[in-house]
Amino acid sequence: MAAGLAPHDCRACGTCVLVKKNSRKHTSIQWVTDAVASCPVFAERAAEGANTALLDTCERLTGSIAAAVEDGTLEVSGG
Repeated sequence: MAAGLAPHDCRACGTCVLVKKNSRKHTSIQWVTDAVASCPVFAERAAEGANTALLDTCERLTGSIAAAVEDGTLEVSGG
């Protein structure tokens, strides 16, 4: 785990990212693969012509991270 980042597999699509929950509201995400190639939401948005470089994450991954915090498999730093 680098810089406090923990691996997290999206519960919707299985894409693995590195995550750190700095607080309940602040999440750091580091993609370890090309998001368009590994995330169906990014792929769909790219196909629609969106500039995916401007996207932080997808709503499915956000929900997956929130669920991991709720069930205790991902900890919020300092709490």
